[in-house]
Amino acid sequence: MASDKPILLHVIARGKIARTPEAELVARYEKRLSWPVKLTELPETGGKVPDPQTPFKTVLLDERGKTVTSKAFAQTLGRWRDDGVREARFVLGAADGHSPTERDSADLLLTFGSSTWPHLLARAMLMEQLYRATTILAGHPYHRAG
Repeated sequence: MASDKPILLHVIARGKIARTPEAELVARYEKRLSWPVKLTELPETGGKVPDPQTPFKTVLLDERGKTVTSKAFAQTLGRWRDDGVREARFVLGAADGHSPTERDSADLLLTFGSSTWPHLLARAMLMEQLYRATTILAGHPYHRAG
């Protein structure tokens, strides 16, 4: 059964973004998002996010992931929303990336291309893509690609 209730977009990242230009970009997109968003920072090692209490999907940002267009990304979020998923977790790992076990259990491995991106910049890029995806689903003109 289709649902119009937006998914909680939960960005989970290792390391502190602090007061950086990237933090300003993250904050800008966080304010613009019409879907609920939660930002969780974990220490470089250790720390655990509580298990969700609702149906969820896990997306790992990983160099072994697949590239998707903004429109395809939006369609994935829309499909999950319509299928009753209540939370989508977007996990950015530490410098060494994700373990094979984490990759195997993820619902989607996503990459922003074959280049290596600075961790803080990848976080800002993810927030922009989440904003873009939600505007695509809302039919907003922010995303102009046809």
